[in-house]
Amino acid sequence: MIERNKSQPSVETTEEATIVTDEKGNIYSLNEEAIDLFGLVRDDDVTTVRQLIPNLNYSLLDQGVVVQRFGVGKEGKYFPVFLRKSSFTLKGESYILLVIHKKNDRSIAGLEPQKVVNELLDIKFALDESTIVAITDHSGKIVYVNDQFCQISKYSQEELIGRDHSIINSGYHSKEFFRDLWRTIASGEVWKGEIKNKAKDGTSYWVDTTIVPFLNKEGKPYQYLAIRSEVTKRKKVEEELKQMATRMIDVQEEERKRLSRNLHDGIGQNLYSHLITISRIDAELDHPLIDQMRNEATAIIEEVREISWELRPSVLDDLGLIPAIRSFLNRYSENYKIDVFFECVLENRLGNQSETTIYRIIQEALTNVRKYAGVKQASVTIRELSEGVRVMVEDNGIGFVQDQLASGVGLFSMEERSKSVGGELHIHSAPGKGTKVILDIPY
Repeated sequence: MIERNKSQPSVETTEEATIVTDEKGNIYSLNEEAIDLFGLVRDDDVTTVRQLIPNLNYSLLDQGVVVQRFGVGKEGKYFPVFLRKSSFTLKGESYILLVIHKKNDRSIAGLEPQKVVNELLDIKFALDESTIVAITDHSGKIVYVNDQFCQISKYSQEELIGRDHSIINSGYHSKEFFRDLWRTIASGEVWKGEIKNKAKDGTSYWVDTTIVPFLNKEGKPYQYLAIRSEVTKRKKVEEELKQMATRMIDVQEEERKRLSRNLHDGIGQNLYSHLITISRIDAELDHPLIDQMRNEATAIIEEVREISWELRPSVLDDLGLIPAIRSFLNRYSENYKIDVFFECVLENRLGNQSETTIYRIIQEALTNVRKYAGVKQASVTIRELSEGVRVMVEDNGIGFVQDQLASGVGLFSMEERSKSVGGELHIHSAPGKGTKVILDIPY
């Protein structure tokens, strides 16, 4: 069965048509130009090269020498072709590469045809030995897989050829993920990314993948080459590090909560008792130092409350994210004279870890606004999207060159917190155009 991408054969084929056969003439592959040259269509049952070039006899052809023969085109019409034969061996089997043109121009003769063939075979051998390789047609049907693909997927070549890659779909990635992949390669662009697949026995594995579209003369893909390398161990280590970072953040938050409670309920209450005592003394004695003692005690109580709030606002645990943010923004604006516009479209509460992450990242981002932006206004937006929650902190301050952004403790903390809940953190900035911090957290 022949696949083709064009409804009419090319009148003047400028690219080389190639056919690979065994020594008996049985066809293993034809490229797009060969399909066009002989006017083949989807339902044509072509299995041997003599169906295309009836008077071809391999024993009469010299290696690398251009000869003229007659090919059979559409409706059985004969036309002259010029071809050369190059023999090669792959994994102990002998094959023949035919390079065919309709015109006897110099390009078909080549300077060192066997050298070119050998170089291509060397490249193929290197790819097959070092990477996981698959080739699909324009519709995504698998037409070739190497041994490493079979080894990692635990499917045989017979089970894979003619199927699409859904056979190894793990269900981990969203439909939008694959739609974006197909949009990219169908437009003729190379796609790169990491994919989690499922083997025949149900085990999962990760591959770092590059998919290269091969384009015909109209610029449309007629096949795709996927080159993969397994990264399962690295992904496992990354997951373990993520879990470790999450545990560290959880421990840190628990310790913050404990210290905050101790400051508020312990030291704070003791200081408040002392303030009441000072007031009683003031009612009985008239001494100028009593007012000073009262003012100092009041200032210490307020400072303890501020420290307790910075460590862990009790309202975050008691009432949730939105009241905690509103309370923080009120304090922030009052202390630093920066007005913060707050917009929130969040119908339901999130998990405790997600709420803590959002609160801390907003807190850190606004701290950076206060220190570096040089503005009197900023904005915080929280919105529910189809696949998660998006948080944005924006200012119109001095900005910075992103390539020169130093990964300080604050930025590192925001990135690690984002990763701990499976989110993504993006920072956009330019000199004179302000800064935007975007946090995306999946449901």
